[in-house]
Amino acid sequence: MANSPSAKKRARQAEKRRSHNASLRSMVRTYIKNVVKAIDAKDLDKAKTAYVAAVPVIDRMADKGIIHKNKAARHKSRLNARIKALVA
Repeated sequence: MANSPSAKKRARQAEKRRSHNASLRSMVRTYIKNVVKAIDAKDLDKAKTAYVAAVPVIDRMADKGIIHKNKAARHKSRLNARIKALVA
């Protein structure tokens, strides 16, 4: 347990940051899930619009350090590949 005032403040800040970051991570997962649901439903138009909406969110979270940049690239690449496979 934090004893000094500065350590107590740091603990408060860390908890606030942790919950905020968790919220942002959850938002990214939701956007990705929307694309996957549209792909599974074989709805090409909905999948494309969901993908276009998801890409900037994924990139923003990678820039903020919420997710790693390689993980962001991997998600975008795999989602795009699945959409292209749906077209073919």
